[in-house]
Amino acid sequence: MDMRKLVGRNFARLRREKGLTQEDVETRSGFSQQYLSSLERGRRNPTVITLFELAQALGVSHVELVSPDEQE
Repeated sequence: MDMRKLVGRNFARLRREKGLTQEDVETRSGFSQQYLSSLERGRRNPTVITLFELAQALGVSHVELVSPDEQE
């Protein structure tokens, strides 16, 4: 399992579920829209601190960003 892709998929899904754009998350988190786009495509390897900050910006637990899909 590629954790970068898993985190990216989870982040994108949670962001959409919250009705947020990448720009909204940029404002809330301070991470650029370009970084968030790369993250969603599985091209970034976020640190633990970054995961906590992104989860906080989405209003979710950091665990939700690293949890495997039920289908996997």
